[in-house]
Amino acid sequence: MDAQTAPTPAADGSAAGSGPPAPDGRSRTRRVLRRTLTALGLVLLLLLLALLAGETALRVNYAGDPAPGTRTRDRDALWLGHAWVDGRKTEADVKALTRRLRQTGVRDLYVHSGPLEDDGTLPDSAYPKAGWFITAVHRELPGVRVQAWLGDVLATEGPTGMHLERPATRAAILASTRRILAAGYQGAHFDLEPLHSGDRHYLALLDDLRELTHAGHALLSVAAHQIDPLPGFHSFWGATTNHPKWWSQAYFGQVARRVDQIAVMSYDTMQPLPSLYGGYVAQQTSLALEATPGTTHLLMGLPFYYENRFGHVGGAETVPAAVRGVRLGLSRTDAHRARFGVALYVDFAATEANWRAYEKGWVERATRTARTGVARSSSPATPAGRTCGPPSVPSAGSARCP
Repeated sequence: MDAQTAPTPAADGSAAGSGPPAPDGRSRTRRVLRRTLTALGLVLLLLLLALLAGETALRVNYAGDPAPGTRTRDRDALWLGHAWVDGRKTEADVKALTRRLRQTGVRDLYVHSGPLEDDGTLPDSAYPKAGWFITAVHRELPGVRVQAWLGDVLATEGPTGMHLERPATRAAILASTRRILAAGYQGAHFDLEPLHSGDRHYLALLDDLRELTHAGHALLSVAAHQIDPLPGFHSFWGATTNHPKWWSQAYFGQVARRVDQIAVMSYDTMQPLPSLYGGYVAQQTSLALEATPGTTHLLMGLPFYYENRFGHVGGAETVPAAVRGVRLGLSRTDAHRARFGVALYVDFAATEANWRAYEKGWVERATRTARTGVARSSSPATPAGRTCGPPSVPSAGSARCP
């Protein structure tokens, strides 16, 4: 190559025109975008695989046959609306309730008698007909206990609500409970939500309530959040949604050891199919049995209502699926647990189909008739009036029942 055709050296000594062109800003942006989208895609794929694995495990959990004898222990409960203590119900309604419950396993009625005010107080005017209802139940259904269902929204995820960290609020709740027991209730049933896992102020309140109720020979019971389906899941969910829906199994056990009865709100589970919901209930039953001492009465909630919204698919969360799940979890974990039952949520939204599924799946009618010598009445129950709506947010439940 002669001098006329030789390339001119570049300023840095390299041959002119050699090597790739210098990247511009748009090229760098496109590369960063591609890498970001790739990373997001991988994360979503991993999450999808984890979800599929979890749902598959729930479906497997729904397989098999419940063990013989995993039926009612005559320790079931029913949540009742406020109409029973505010004057809207009559003697005819009590008669219908009696016909409905006489041959079931229901032995505790959680009748809505609040809600508590945010400062923990409760006016007597909230339950003006409590004495009449308690007397009527004891007359018509000997052995069935009436407990006051008290709830409120906690200020754990918003600016308003009840502050359990305030000693004055806890003291007011104790005073309200004393008045409830003086009115004739045989126990106090608390549903305070949303209650975050690890809340030590709630544990302190339960310690004081237990001392108070036991001194008055009354029961202390609570509605409880579901247990982490995976270890630490409440922390993950709380970080991503600001609503740590679940409790750790350890915290559930701490609560269970402080009360006489603990009822798991095993509905509003976000499951899309009956088999997955039933498998989830089976898992929750096993987790709750593992954490609950044998001296505490454990109940698993059954959805006696139908609703479609975020967190609750009415066609999936059915009573048959829940009952089967409860029986499977009981069979696998502690089939002979004596202090165990189901809690039916809620009377004013219940249908005949709900009651039939409970009776067929959980209550052994033939055995119960032989044991009691009394056949079930064929008279239909009067439908309970709708006094308040089902929970408006996942697990918000009873705190909002008027």
